Amino acid sequence: MKNLHSTAIIDPKAEIAEDVTIGPYTIVEANVRIGKSCTIGPHVHLAAGTRLGEHCRVSTGAVLGTFPQDLKFKGEETVLEVGDRTTIREFATLNRGTHETGKTVVGSDCLLMAYSHVAHDCVIGNHCILANAVNLAGHIVIEDWASLGGMVPVHQFVRIGQHCFVGGGYRVTKDVPPYIRTMGDPLVYAGLNAIGLRRRGFSEEALLALKRAYKTLYKSKLNVTQAVQRIRAGGNLTVEVQNVLAFIAKSERGIVG
Repeated sequence: MKNLHSTAIIDPKAEIAEDVTIGPYTIVEANVRIGKSCTIGPHVHLAAGTRLGEHCRVSTGAVLGTFPQDLKFKGEETVLEVGDRTTIREFATLNRGTHETGKTVVGSDCLLMAYSHVAHDCVIGNHCILANAVNLAGHIVIEDWASLGGMVPVHQFVRIGQHCFVGGGYRVTKDVPPYIRTMGDPLVYAGLNAIGLRRRGFSEEALLALKRAYKTLYKSKLNVTQAVQRIRAGGNLTVEVQNVLAFIAKSERGIVG
């Protein structure tokens, strides 16, 4: 059973699953898909190309799937994909992709707080948190379980690694490797995200291997290439340490200092 408010404007070509609630004065355009048991608040705008998974919650005034803020965009048909059980709070704005990738993606079990912005062609993993007024430029990748504090601006093409934490109010202009905390201006390594990792079941052995790897990377006075070589030579290449090395190998903007 659907609960669609009488003042909502819903295009008949929108695909709306069962048990969906849509609040007053919300606009749902054609070529929108809403999965089952989603709750859409009042004054929300779901533009063409928006795809919501199941059990999502979208709060008052949020705007999803509108045109990218990119001068190269020429009206091509692209999408915004949101996974299951993701919550999007008040006045958040999420743009759809451009021809570069064709889509903007937000994973499952994410929380995007009020006034956050996700620009075109971003890819956000699962279980991520964007606190109030986080602003993502285009083509940003955020891996699973990453958390960004309030009012954090992130430069285009930056990558933020899994299970890391970025302190509130700090600019992110370089890639942030996995499993760490960062703070300061310019943004710098501030230790392992040990509390978050323990909460998620990482073993003490895994944490110790990561601490040793990051000590080599950030405290040895070696450059990044030399530090990576020393970490590999050390032999304690746990899955987590291998993830760190793979992330660094793919970095195009360079990692935080």
